[in-house]
Amino acid sequence: MPDSLLTVEGVSAFYGTAQALEDVSFSLDGGATAIVGRNGMGKTTLCNAIVGVPPARVSGSIRFQGTELVGSASYKIAQLGIGYVPQGRRLFPSLSVDEHLRMLDARDSSKRWTVERIYELFPRLAERKRNGGAQLSGGEQQMLAIGRALLTNPTLLVMDEPSEGLAPAIIEHLIETFKKLEEEGLAILLIEQNLGMATAIADRQLVMVAGGIAAETTAAALSTDMELQRRYLGVEPLAEGR
Repeated sequence: MPDSLLTVEGVSAFYGTAQALEDVSFSLDGGATAIVGRNGMGKTTLCNAIVGVPPARVSGSIRFQGTELVGSASYKIAQLGIGYVPQGRRLFPSLSVDEHLRMLDARDSSKRWTVERIYELFPRLAERKRNGGAQLSGGEQQMLAIGRALLTNPTLLVMDEPSEGLAPAIIEHLIETFKKLEEEGLAILLIEQNLGMATAIADRQLVMVAGGIAAETTAAALSTDMELQRRYLGVEPLAEGR
């Protein structure tokens, strides 16, 4: 039986003696999947384990299209087809928008994503192409971080808290963008604390508690299950109709 696009099996992670992940297992075949949970539950550590970002010590198996990722360098994982949008964006303040994008432009006509196509996806970046990373608004920075990840021409896009610090109007714009990308065939793994954004983008919802996957449900079920929201997420229920 062929491997899923992404298979996570029995993954644990430690920072020294402190355990951040415990026996995490799930698979992703395509489409959009969201992992939701409160702060400190291990969501970012899971992202870092998938894309090979140190310093956590990781055990278990993470396979992408059958290739083992645990122990691989992050640049090699990116070359396999995993794009990463990190929490906090991590842009270079001294580089312009265009410089951020041009340094990843493969100039290969066979590649799906080019700098020009990023500017078509996010026209605001084209307007700000000569501005430095530190001169952008939070929404513009997030667009640039997403564009940078897309220029690696990924099969799977992993995003860690993309709505963090953004105004509702920008979040709505990003939701529509992610839906469009999914329709074009891009698989998305969304790590989100914002339940409204997570349920708007992904039907499949994995709930992370204390370093493990505590429940798997759907966007519709999670949006209407007030007790599940309180017990696992510690948040006020979503407003009716969201």
